[in-house]
Amino acid sequence: MTTLVLCVDRSNDVGRTAGIEMPVVGWEAVQSLVTDVGLADPEDSSVNCLLESLRVARDLRDEREETVLAVVSGGGDSLVGADRSLSAQVDSLVETYDPDSAVLVLDSANDERVVPVIESRVRIDSVDRVVVRQAHDIESTYYLLKQFLADEELRTTILVPLGATLLLLPILLTQFPPAVALAGLAALLGAVLLYKGLAIDQYLSEAPERIRAALYSGRVSVVTYAVSLGLGLVGIFLGALSLSPQMGPESVVVRTMQFTYNAVPWLALAALTASAGRLLDELIGTDGISTPYLNLPFGVVALGLVVRGFAGWFLQREAVLTDPQLWGYVVTPQQRLAGFIVAGIVVSVVGVRVAASVSGESIDDVAQ
Repeated sequence: MTTLVLCVDRSNDVGRTAGIEMPVVGWEAVQSLVTDVGLADPEDSSVNCLLESLRVARDLRDEREETVLAVVSGGGDSLVGADRSLSAQVDSLVETYDPDSAVLVLDSANDERVVPVIESRVRIDSVDRVVVRQAHDIESTYYLLKQFLADEELRTTILVPLGATLLLLPILLTQFPPAVALAGLAALLGAVLLYKGLAIDQYLSEAPERIRAALYSGRVSVVTYAVSLGLGLVGIFLGALSLSPQMGPESVVVRTMQFTYNAVPWLALAALTASAGRLLDELIGTDGISTPYLNLPFGVVALGLVVRGFAGWFLQREAVLTDPQLWGYVVTPQQRLAGFIVAGIVVSVVGVRVAASVSGESIDDVAQ
């Protein structure tokens, strides 16, 4: 059984320092190489890697195992060229000595990247990474930082917002009080992180293609979505116009309920329009209408009734809305709320019944 002990130098530091061709094969040749590299650059960690490969080969030889000691390195102006040169050297060693397995000795995380390349040519029994104790933390930190800066996605996600923050901070501090400037900057940075974290950028990049595909397919929902967007804006506009001019912390809840009470009918109508368009697309299609699309319009109406009922109850309690009269009978806030809740439940039940009758499913299946 022949074991190939490989000292891996992907960046070709050994070859440049000693000024020799790679690979270097044999115990005596590697011993001489250690001396040349150590005299040329005693601080080079490759010296420790070469010494470790000598130790591993000696231990295997003491166990009566046939070993072949070699040093391989990358060469070329690019990483691809370096890896190809290293692969050619390994191929030459495998063809010449036909080893059964290999033991790799390396001294950096950068060298570990070629492990799969070597493993595709010879079975690897062990990987021995040499760490210089005094430089372990520095080397690891440097490599991680270098890897981080090489990742384009990480750079755009972290460095760009951080750089924009550092540029905006002095500008905001000169124009606003420190508290306002820092609060605005924190809000902007939070918005950027949410924008990336929720993958909104990916959704926006795919939106034009989706809209183009929807327009070419002739879907009715494209038009109804545009109408629902307009109705939603109308609801928000009318809800904002309905706010009373009273100020003070105690009026925040009242103004919120005013906005909700006046905006909910339009928002519900917008959602109903969008769901109707989706329902028409399902109806025009050949696959039939699925139960969720049948339930959706009724669910939207029921939800709108319940929300408007609670908002009306609160406003009537605060005397913002007058007590309605029904056939000469004054309706109390509790009765008004109960009427809206009952109406919402009735609409929801009717939706379940309609979905069950159209789809042919049982009520239990529709409810599930």
